[in-house]
Amino acid sequence: MEEDPTDLAAGPLGLGETVKSGFVALVGRPNSGKSTLANALVGEKIAIVSDKPQTTRHRLRGIVDREDAQIVLVDTPGLHRPVDTLGEEVNRSALLALADVDVVCLLVDAAQPAGKGDAWVARHVAESSARAVLVLTKTDLVDEAALQRQSLAAAELGSFEASVAVSAVDGEGLDELLALLTGLLPEGPRYFPRDMTTDQPLSVMIAEFIREKVLLHTREEVPHAIGVAVEDVSREEGSDTTVVSAFVYVERESQKGIVVGRGGSMVKRIGTEARRDLERMLGGKVFRDLRVKVKKDWRRDAAQIRRFGYGEGL
Repeated sequence: MEEDPTDLAAGPLGLGETVKSGFVALVGRPNSGKSTLANALVGEKIAIVSDKPQTTRHRLRGIVDREDAQIVLVDTPGLHRPVDTLGEEVNRSALLALADVDVVCLLVDAAQPAGKGDAWVARHVAESSARAVLVLTKTDLVDEAALQRQSLAAAELGSFEASVAVSAVDGEGLDELLALLTGLLPEGPRYFPRDMTTDQPLSVMIAEFIREKVLLHTREEVPHAIGVAVEDVSREEGSDTTVVSAFVYVERESQKGIVVGRGGSMVKRIGTEARRDLERMLGGKVFRDLRVKVKKDWRRDAAQIRRFGYGEGL
């Protein structure tokens, strides 16, 4: 049987094949569920999540590969009123994403009343040339009557191609959302190999998994003052063990004491919990060398913000 030249061009990883493909930005207020939804749609953990506002500081791309489509999700930082240089930067990063995508999904938390913050984000969505979709998230937290009220209120935020209600926790609406996005995307190539789930650099992924554990175990001003820089990632010769050296930066000596903990108990706990994610991601044992340093007022220092990789918009 003669081989189809189209199949040969596509290759085993699907590159060169024509499918429905494109870029979809997930935007919304902080804690609207963007990263949790991205993880659920991709099918594995690519973005960190926590209950702290401004958890996401990067524009992170997750790849949903299907037989008929490749959907590149752009998970953006939550849009908010900034109080420092870092806040200004993550806002710019999120807004820049609106200029480079085919579809924008405006995420609105179904369990929180739609307010001025949602309206402010919606105005930026309206200024984009991308097609807009309204996504109500966290439907597992509300009953049908509350969901209906929130759907009507959210629909008033702007003009949308369609709306869908989803829960990343129980999977409700995810297939409907993927089908909707596939229908809105143009025909094009697979931009990434079919076995790839994110294009995030390894050092950034490692730093974010470490930062997530700090967010989980600290309160008040400490989570916002945390930055993580990976100094080195190396594989021991003749071993499946990866050695990760990283610094957790804070802005005050008092914050350093909290993150280190009595007798180093907190930083040890953070490292142990991060190691589980790192071993899953790297596919082998991980030895982590995690230290805590003070970098005074780094959130107001553009050069330091770039060092942590939060500088897409600078």
